[in-house]
Amino acid sequence: QVQLVESGGGLVQAGGSLRLSCAASGRTFSRDAMGWFRQAPGKEREFVATISWSGAGTYYAGSVKGRFTISRDNAKNTVYLQMNSLKPEDAAVYYCAASGRTYGSDSYCYSAQEYDYWGQGTQVTVSS
Repeated sequence: QVQLVESGGGLVQAGGSLRLSCAASGRTFSRDAMGWFRQAPGKEREFVATISWSGAGTYYAGSVKGRFTISRDNAKNTVYLQMNSLKPEDAAVYYCAASGRTYGSDSYCYSAQEYDYWGQGTQVTVSS
């Protein structure tokens, strides 16, 4: 049974930091592109960040570039999202996703339709 389990969400003041983790199980994801998405109440799910299986390729939404960093540890089947300088508009449920297929070592995907596996989400709340 394939599972992605996010953790690390919580309540933080504006300007603070959080580190999200996504632990994958059920199969190896070491050749998958991985991504983070988020969805705020009343809004559509939006792309946040993606990383290639090698870790060499990363891509960020403009709203988080320079503040968030995506990384992965293939030995642990885990992907991370370091979030710094958090703003109230970053508040959302954050979802981890795995492509379910092999991409090039530097290739990533930022379209939700490219992802086959999703976690249940972790809530991030940012107080002003």
